[in-house]
Amino acid sequence: MIKNYFKMLFKTFGKHIARLLSLIVMVLISVGFVAGIGSAQDKIDYSLTGYYKSRNVSDYIIKSNKGAFTQDEISAVSRLFPAAEINTGMSVDIPLGEKRSLRVYFLDFENWTVNVPELIKGEKPSSASHAYAERADDVIKGYSVGDNAEIDLSAVGLPVKFNVTVSGIVQSPLTFSKNGEPSYNNEMTSVPETTSGTKDMNCLENILYVSKDLLPAVGDIYVAVENRNVFKAFSGAYDRMTETDVKRIEEVADASVITLDKNYSFKSLSAYGEKVAGIGYVLMIAFLFVTALVTLSTMTRLLEEERPQIACLKTLGYSSFGIISKYVLFALVATGVGGGGGYFVGLGIAYFIYSIFGYSFNMPPVSGNIAIVFYIIVFSLIVAATVAATVISGFKLTGEHPANLLRPKPPRAGKKVFLERIPLLWNRLSFKYKSTMRNVFRYKSRFIMTVFAVAFSTALVLTGLALLDLCLFSSFGSPEIMGIAILVVVFAGLLTGTVIYTLTNINISERNREIATLMVLGYHNREVTGYIYREIYINSGIGIIFGYPVSLLFIWFVFSVIGQGTLAGISWFVWLIAPLFVLLFTFFVTLTLIRKIIKIDMNESLKAIE
Repeated sequence: MIKNYFKMLFKTFGKHIARLLSLIVMVLISVGFVAGIGSAQDKIDYSLTGYYKSRNVSDYIIKSNKGAFTQDEISAVSRLFPAAEINTGMSVDIPLGEKRSLRVYFLDFENWTVNVPELIKGEKPSSASHAYAERADDVIKGYSVGDNAEIDLSAVGLPVKFNVTVSGIVQSPLTFSKNGEPSYNNEMTSVPETTSGTKDMNCLENILYVSKDLLPAVGDIYVAVENRNVFKAFSGAYDRMTETDVKRIEEVADASVITLDKNYSFKSLSAYGEKVAGIGYVLMIAFLFVTALVTLSTMTRLLEEERPQIACLKTLGYSSFGIISKYVLFALVATGVGGGGGYFVGLGIAYFIYSIFGYSFNMPPVSGNIAIVFYIIVFSLIVAATVAATVISGFKLTGEHPANLLRPKPPRAGKKVFLERIPLLWNRLSFKYKSTMRNVFRYKSRFIMTVFAVAFSTALVLTGLALLDLCLFSSFGSPEIMGIAILVVVFAGLLTGTVIYTLTNINISERNREIATLMVLGYHNREVTGYIYREIYINSGIGIIFGYPVSLLFIWFVFSVIGQGTLAGISWFVWLIAPLFVLLFTFFVTLTLIRKIIKIDMNESLKAIE
């Protein structure tokens, strides 16, 4: 019996291979996109946390309000953190002109253990006449190895002047934003906290790291706390720790404390990551809803088509559980293969998102995979919806008498549709359109599922295009958000195409007897396909119309998350492109299914066991 059971199982796979593949692709697209974009923030935080630990980034930069610390203040701070890594030095921002500054760090190169930079080119300074220079990016002009730099501190009230030669180029773990690092010369209230940009601010043009011997005073204390491995950057626990420590520091020293969450580069990168995650959470609902809805429709229809087989199995003594398990396995294979592939798609998406952040940041080395917990939750929701739909439909059918299952499912009773109650409109329709409209509104469950699926697909495409419009035709112009917008458009388009294909395929399968009857009555292939396709286009058109209010909600949520854009600011052509996009997918899907319609076996379709 077990051997026969698996034969039937594999036969089911072969018979419904197109449906199986469409489910796999749909689950792969949905799970991959949601898991990938939803894990982007986690990947950024994980990589950022690992990076700042490896470079021993200071949790606190303590700057003297008097210009320099006394020895008592230095000792008092050291006593607060007995097990911490502590370096001392001085940093000065020298004005170079309008909105430009040169930052000079005076450090002990021999005992430099906090905020350790990565050497990109050249070598370590061998004397006080040598220095490191920061790597050039979109804002920092940088130096080359061998360049001479003249430093004059008179502009900041210090009678110190000297020359240094650049011996090495480094990347500091504190300044990796390419949008410009705010200078200390700004008013602190004007310093952007997240992603507002620095174009209207005084920013650093160059950064030099010179010997502490050139200015022995201690104006900065850099503290890397001892329990840093316990906390992830920007976590709630980390924030609570820093809040407590800042109060302790201010009690023993006349100083201002720059915590890690006030560092522009760190804060900006984390803020962008949160925006991406927010977009993912908004769109996740739509992707999962559409996938669950279409999967429900697919499995319900598959079981309806298998009525004679279920009757035979019941007659042979198979239990309801044994019969249903075959179809549950079918559903699990589809979702399992799709979900497994979705993990790797999600991983690729997460890496892609991480890489596009390189346009605005000198990104630390990537580490970690996609958030496994998030992936498991997303995958479990899809599996639960699929299995639940299969089990509910299965028990409904297995509860019927085998004799009833062997009979074709009786057609729906003919009733007037609401358009027939509008004579002015109804009487103007030709027979073929009257027939189409009756089919559209008579089969309510099929109509509702199609409309909802197309509406949400349209909303996803519109949301992606609205984001793309915001980046291309406004001052926002974030390459990170543009990359996300492109991802949304591509994956929404793929999902839309798969959804329309699956629903159209189901529609054709449900209408085999009807189509065969039309062929027997002498209808030509073109007339038969037109009969089916008119219904598909009407359903898609209605779905597109309902997609507009859904898209308004999605776009509003997404714009609220990123803090940019308005509904009124969206270009007019965006509202036209999205429905054309969906209709184009519908057109190509109908082309691919023409062969399925004209190759329907009339004899088999019209057979009925009474």
